[in-house]
Amino acid sequence: MYKKKIVVALGHDALGYNLPQQREAVSKTAVALADLIETNGRLIITHSNGPQVSMIHKAMNELGRIYPEYTPAPMSVCSAMSQGYIGYDIQQALRSELLSRGIYKAVSTILTQVVVDPYDEAFYEPNKIIGRMMTKEEAALEEGRGNYVAELEEGFSRVIAAPKPLEIVELDAIRTLVNADQIVIAGGGGGVPVIEQSHSLKGASAVIEKDSLAARLSIDLRADQLIFLTEVEKVKKYFGSDQEEEIEFMRLQAAKEYIEEGHFGQRTMLPKIAAAVEYLEAVPHGNVLITSLDHAGRACKGLTGTLIIP
Repeated sequence: MYKKKIVVALGHDALGYNLPQQREAVSKTAVALADLIETNGRLIITHSNGPQVSMIHKAMNELGRIYPEYTPAPMSVCSAMSQGYIGYDIQQALRSELLSRGIYKAVSTILTQVVVDPYDEAFYEPNKIIGRMMTKEEAALEEGRGNYVAELEEGFSRVIAAPKPLEIVELDAIRTLVNADQIVIAGGGGGVPVIEQSHSLKGASAVIEKDSLAARLSIDLRADQLIFLTEVEKVKKYFGSDQEEEIEFMRLQAAKEYIEEGHFGQRTMLPKIAAAVEYLEAVPHGNVLITSLDHAGRACKGLTGTLIIP
């Protein structure tokens, strides 16, 4: 029997915002993921890491500020650390949930590097906020280290680039595990962005949009379905206005038109719809489902959520 390849992209609410919340959240998330596995799906799981990577970045930089003998960790290292501990929690929770159902499957986390273009325009206009709010004096020191700083209402914050993902370095390893019917956690937080330098890979001071990476992963694996588990049950057009309207179904062309018309939140739903368009243009047999974690089971039965097809 053919088993569908399903890429599942987990949002912030599936992971929580600190260590205790994450442990609690992933137990609930594991139930939804196990339900998908029971429908004969081969799962490839990717996830957000925004709160977690910011926490790590802040902790490592505060350590360096208080104790000069410790150096601040580069953003690429912070991203790798977040992949490790989030993957660990998801692995444990999902393995336990599967065993409780009598399902014996290996669950593995692949530390994932993603090649980006050093000349991507995002490096010239960094806009992703990371770390804590800083004073004007601290911001000046940060700029002196060659980092970008933005002035916000609350103070100053470091900002970094969010380049497009070009190539997943560990793709062959991910594909091998998927083909062996194992459950794979990969590309967490968009993966660790790296730049090719001759025969070497160098970590980039950047983050990759996780939804864009989910599309790249789905395309490269020729996935049958891409599922975004986010904070809302259904996508809405006329977002933020008194004309908000839930969308249960849309075709690829309609999704493109809605993007052009500016229906979606710039930092919330727009990246997901853009990722859906990118994936469906490359994989015409696929489909995209967007819903909340709480409604994942019903959405997979066609009872709720937003379905996008070519």
